Amino acid sequence: MDLQQEQWWSDFQNDENAVLLDVRTEDEVSEGAIPGAVHHDFYQGQDFLNALGNLDKSKNYYVYCRSGNRSGQTCLLMNQLGFENTFNLVGGMNEWEGPTV
Repeated sequence: MDLQQEQWWSDFQNDENAVLLDVRTEDEVSEGAIPGAVHHDFYQGQDFLNALGNLDKSKNYYVYCRSGNRSGQTCLLMNQLGFENTFNLVGGMNEWEGPTV
């Protein structure tokens, strides 16, 4: 599900079952990330798919990338793998106005 920044962040902060998932490259992450995010690089092919498959399907995943494209694709992939609750950050880090590390 695509969510605008304000709702995505608010929902995440109020979700006791939430996991933040950053699917950007190492270089992108080094430029700043949302605190507490788990990182799996979308461009790692089979390793990325394996990493997704090892995640806890009972959690709610708030996924982001640089622009919202890779994270949107990741949400679709996760849904195909049996994840029920995936939330894509529309606009990604390009439009992020929240905390970073």
